[in-house]
Amino acid sequence: QVQLVESGGGLVQPGGSLRLTCAASGSRFSIYTMNWYRQAPGKQRELVATITGGGNTNYADSVKGRFTISRDKNTVYLQMNSLKPEDTAVYYCNGDLIIMATMYRSDYWGQGTQVTVSS
Repeated sequence: QVQLVESGGGLVQPGGSLRLTCAASGSRFSIYTMNWYRQAPGKQRELVATITGGGNTNYADSVKGRFTISRDKNTVYLQMNSLKPEDTAVYYCNGDLIIMATMYRSDYWGQGTQVTVSS
């Protein structure tokens, strides 16, 4: 099993920045993709950013040029700049991982961290 733990959320003013961290621990794994999703009240969960095991990245149009996903070993970061009120949501870390002991591929989720952008 793998555990994903997010941190770094909080309250920030419009135009401000936050960095979210997702630490993965547990069984040895290989990364297919690591992703950040978000879910605002009354809305569906949406994919915000993806980083592949090889380091390729992809972003939702709404965050391109403002958010940056990166990875250092088993920790994934989401640097969020120029935040807007519409970025307010619970942010979830997701890992599409291959467990090395079984070579079984599965999805793992963190518990979520609240990001609120408001003056």
